[in-house]
Amino acid sequence: MNTIRQFGIITLLAASTVLAEDAPARREWTVGDVKREAMVYAPSKAKTEAAPVVFVFHGHGGTMSSTVRTFAIHQRWPEAVVVYPQGLNTPGRLTDPEGKKPGWQHAPGDQGDRDLKFFDAMMESLGKEYRVDANRVYSTGHSNGGAFTYLLWAMRGDSLAAVAPSGAAAFKLLDRLKPKPVLHVAGEKDPLVRFEWQKLTIDALRKLNDCGPGQPGEKYCTLYPCQKGNPVMTYIHPGGHEFPRDAPAIMVKFFKEHAKP
Repeated sequence: MNTIRQFGIITLLAASTVLAEDAPARREWTVGDVKREAMVYAPSKAKTEAAPVVFVFHGHGGTMSSTVRTFAIHQRWPEAVVVYPQGLNTPGRLTDPEGKKPGWQHAPGDQGDRDLKFFDAMMESLGKEYRVDANRVYSTGHSNGGAFTYLLWAMRGDSLAAVAPSGAAAFKLLDRLKPKPVLHVAGEKDPLVRFEWQKLTIDALRKLNDCGPGQPGEKYCTLYPCQKGNPVMTYIHPGGHEFPRDAPAIMVKFFKEHAKP
């Protein structure tokens, strides 16, 4: 084998190793008698230095792999442990009533709280394996994943520093929510989770967090500050139910600005 070719193969192998280390890896948990899985990215320093954790939940019918591609939080915040969980087949409220596609429980007690238990199992194991910064744990997700993020806020809110739901509403959970920084992403022409439903949620969150008047921010963004450190931020785009490509960067910036006191 000539030297140039050998050098090329070694370089390729080295590059592949770097890519493998930088890419999320599939992990499994057994919750009850059910195997659950997620794609997990963890920087090597997370074993020795306190690291934030971000959970990213796919929409109904989505997959953990598609969420890795569409959110790519690990690329935007490489210092964080980023978890992209996989849902189980779940009846949808707006689509798929027979539950032929994967999703997340909709309410407390739904599906035996299987997904809340999954979250607990992931939190426990990550805490044992890495130096998780308990003051910097976050959740985001789109559509059904956004709704599950609201459910986590309601039922596991003490674990979360801030949340960023997209294309979701939280009508039946509002009385369970305690003030917390939140970024809500919505499309003005959303035909599935109608914008007026989402606006009602946003208005309720502004009241919950005792926010002041809105201040314009980056494109499509409005910040409603709160003297107690729990602002509401909105990213309202002119589209429909699709997830905006530039939303993840806004989410990461928002998360970095908010930690539990």
